[in-house]
Amino acid sequence: MVSYVKYLKCSRCGHIYYLNEKPIVCKNRDLGRLDIFYDYEKIKNVMTKEALAKRPFYQWRYRELMPVSDDKHIVTLGEGGTPLIKAKRLAEKFGVRNLYLKDETRNPTGSFKDRGMTVAVSMALEFGYKVTVTASSGNAAAALAAYSAKAGLETYAFVIEEAGYGKVAQLLFYGAKVFRVKGLGKEDPTVKMMKMTYEKYGWYPSPSFGPYNPYQIEGPKAISYEIVEQLGWNTPDWVIVPVGAAALLTSVWKGFRDFKELGFINDLPHLVAIQSTGNAPFVRAWKEKAEPFKIKPWDKPETIATGLEDPYPWDHDGGLKALNETKGVAEAVPDELILEAMKLLAKYEGIFAEPSGVASLAGYMKLLEDGVIDKGDTAVILITGHGLKDPDIVKKVSGDAPVIEPTLENFEKTLKEFYGKTK
Repeated sequence: MVSYVKYLKCSRCGHIYYLNEKPIVCKNRDLGRLDIFYDYEKIKNVMTKEALAKRPFYQWRYRELMPVSDDKHIVTLGEGGTPLIKAKRLAEKFGVRNLYLKDETRNPTGSFKDRGMTVAVSMALEFGYKVTVTASSGNAAAALAAYSAKAGLETYAFVIEEAGYGKVAQLLFYGAKVFRVKGLGKEDPTVKMMKMTYEKYGWYPSPSFGPYNPYQIEGPKAISYEIVEQLGWNTPDWVIVPVGAAALLTSVWKGFRDFKELGFINDLPHLVAIQSTGNAPFVRAWKEKAEPFKIKPWDKPETIATGLEDPYPWDHDGGLKALNETKGVAEAVPDELILEAMKLLAKYEGIFAEPSGVASLAGYMKLLEDGVIDKGDTAVILITGHGLKDPDIVKKVSGDAPVIEPTLENFEKTLKEFYGKTK
């Protein structure tokens, strides 16, 4: 029963909070994220390489770098501990040496969002909440609903009207009360509904971005911890991250910084932020060198990567710091390249990912072609969500299978007509 959290500090106004105050949003309502600061000197006494080697390989292996005070409040479905796969066939196709895929599709609900929601729901229990509420394109809501169900909490989920049915179906089965909200544009209507309801009813807000919940952003830090361990306590040259709200980018950066503070690594990898050209407010802000908190939302998000359709990147300040500190880059890729990346990932490495989850691979392909990433560099690409999350998009891409009569003649005829092959 111990927390190594020293305090929380608003990333915008600098106001200091302590865990016993049960803070979630800044009282000044300035949309600053409450960044969590840990006592690294105390953590060094208990979290050593030797101690870690004796622990199960999953998210809560890194217990000291999570904000929960009492272990009895931890709500887990066995998230984390995802494989770091050396992509030999893709590497050969691209003519590169060291290409790795961090396969987050292996998490319990099929996306990396489980990492954030295990922490968020654990803190909801610790703070005594009974009802959770979220704003989401689908994956974060599904993860929140799953962990809330495990904890016995009620969930309300506001999702964008365009959310894939695979994600909505998950929510409904987990028992969440789901509402598709119209009007995605410069303002995110799901965030508007989440804000109105938690303020009126006293619910626990838990979207996958920091200004409305600082605890979920601590979970995906474990992706960075795991990468370091899986590479033999080394850091890669590049880590490529798909970006919507920029919360994952911020989390990954914080994770590498944690390990540097603990003396486990000496250098940070270059971080790469990837968005679709159909919704690229963060990339635009990076390229225009926009000031934090003054960036413009995207007028009309339109991309097959619906999980990255946040018109306003809520954690852009953390994301911009991440790129600056790691000498990283941000790039936007067209939907056509994302679709190509989906097909290549499945065909060459056997991983079926949704468009949002594979935008990172599309970004790697572009930066490799542009000469930003060298063919000799070691790169880790985050694959963040399973392909079955978005069956409607998948069907548009892959089409459907032909229907045949149960005869060899019909089989051979259709094989030639549909697949262009003969036996």
